[in-house]
Amino acid sequence: MDKRDIKTFSWLALFAIAMAFVETTVVVYLRKLYYPQGFNFPLNITIPSDVIFIETVREICTIIMLLMVAFLAAKKIYQKFAYFIFAFAVWDIFYYIWLKVLIAWPSSLLTQDLLFLIPVPWMSPVLSPVLVSLSMIVLSFIIVNFSPKKIRKREWFLLILGSVIIFISFIWDHTFAIIKDGFISKFSNAFLAKEFMNVIFTYIPSGYTWTAFLLGEVIALFGVYLIYRNAKKDQKELRREKNGLR
Repeated sequence: MDKRDIKTFSWLALFAIAMAFVETTVVVYLRKLYYPQGFNFPLNITIPSDVIFIETVREICTIIMLLMVAFLAAKKIYQKFAYFIFAFAVWDIFYYIWLKVLIAWPSSLLTQDLLFLIPVPWMSPVLSPVLVSLSMIVLSFIIVNFSPKKIRKREWFLLILGSVIIFISFIWDHTFAIIKDGFISKFSNAFLAKEFMNVIFTYIPSGYTWTAFLLGEVIALFGVYLIYRNAKKDQKELRREKNGLR
């Protein structure tokens, strides 16, 4: 990794850390308004629908901002991808660090948290997104440092499959509740139904599907390992070609 890459990572990290603080302050305000006794499940059903809508749009805008700064930081598509997942990961980790600094939450890495709202609430212990973020940082360093000729189809398949399984572990509780209450067949209109929102807001997670999460994490990390191994091979071949030309 050359000095320019290190400098880019440093600026991206600074941006993500500052952005995480802004995100954290919004959450602190919301918790003081709607969870004065401290955040816990079930969700507060008295939160106005317009506030929920604004929060959903804010989440989308957060991802757009992280994407845009990553696209400005590089020219090659793989580098843009690497810088995006790096910025996202640092933002996510420091979101929890700032929460701990400002309101002493979470009490532990196993504390349940509400991660996102799209398309249904994502829930997991804090440890899960932190582990995912650390994996993303490792992958971003590998891509930028070794500059693979390409990420092969098998590697993409493993990354995507692992990510999908992890995603399912995040939304499993609420998705199961939606299916159980018969809303899956009319999901496109479900958010307009008061009964649907009652299911979402009154549901208390019974646990977390660690098995699914760990399976997804292992599959994704195997994809990361293959990218690293093949990138190292590509570098050796390039050195041989250069030495042969000399």
